[in-house]
Amino acid sequence: MGGQPTVSDVADAAGVSRQTVSNVLNTPAIVRPETRERVEAAIRTLGYRPHASARRLRTQKSSTIGIRLDPLTQDGISGSVLDRFLHSLTEQADRKGLRVLLFTAAGPEDEIEQFRRLSDGADVDAFVLTSTFHGDPRTEWLIEHGQSFVTFGRPWGIDDMTDPLHLWVDVDGRAGLRDATRHFLDLGLRRIGYLGWPEGSGTGDDRRAGWLEAMRSARAVDEATLAVLEETAHDGVTFGAAAMRRLADRTEVDAVVCASDSLALGALTASGGRVPVIGYDDTPVAASLGFSSVRQPLDAVAAGVLDLLTGAHGGRVRPESGIDDPRHRLVAPRLVVREGGSLIGGR
Repeated sequence: MGGQPTVSDVADAAGVSRQTVSNVLNTPAIVRPETRERVEAAIRTLGYRPHASARRLRTQKSSTIGIRLDPLTQDGISGSVLDRFLHSLTEQADRKGLRVLLFTAAGPEDEIEQFRRLSDGADVDAFVLTSTFHGDPRTEWLIEHGQSFVTFGRPWGIDDMTDPLHLWVDVDGRAGLRDATRHFLDLGLRRIGYLGWPEGSGTGDDRRAGWLEAMRSARAVDEATLAVLEETAHDGVTFGAAAMRRLADRTEVDAVVCASDSLALGALTASGGRVPVIGYDDTPVAASLGFSSVRQPLDAVAAGVLDLLTGAHGGRVRPESGIDDPRHRLVAPRLVVREGGSLIGGR
């Protein structure tokens, strides 16, 4: 085959029509999964660069997605999640002929200024937002200015599951912490403590709800006891250790589930490894130290973000369009159980 591969070459290799290849590139949600996988495999094998897949982005000028590079965290643990997401997003965008432009910002208002600068200069066609929170002004600005965007995280405090104003992909943190708590309950433990973030964090409140749901469903303890099995702290190993000490001083716990691996490592440090712990995010720290954690499927998150940006919606909600394609993706996490960090069966 001479020269650059074409859509026809991809169609022949995959055994489908050119229209099916076009659908995979532009509206993948309408293509059957097995057919889509066959076409994507042909694209990778041939090295086809499907620049046309960016046609649904707002300006059709740069085929570029802008995303903020979050500041480094002090303990270097929690930030690894967004690093992995960025890596996956960049890889998958490249296969679609799209580029990812990283920028920095000191806070939400500064990020909005970056939106303004990048959109005015036609440097990007769409934005991906991370770390959403209650009353997030970034989404309001993007909607008001007609920008194409998708958030990794729900529009907390608006209408989490069905907000019609913007497109989002998120991981079901409630299900993740529910599964983690049930794991300990299934082992016969009852006094399962919870270390989370202060109230008002959409993500943290969602994960806490999973712990509460599992504990109440199992009737593991009464409500008065449940209230003393919970402790909050800002994210970080030192804060997690202090919270664990406060919890242990107040009451006895059989095990602890945590809103992050940073808090989990702090809990393990404070307890000397005597209390089984499950973290959240399944960071390299959890894997290397061997404690259990809830894994976010970041490849699936990145794929969902790109589907919403390049698919039927093109990164913007158009109520008058009558598009039936879902505007949101809620991805299920997976509990990764390891013996480290838990003395159950390991003594």
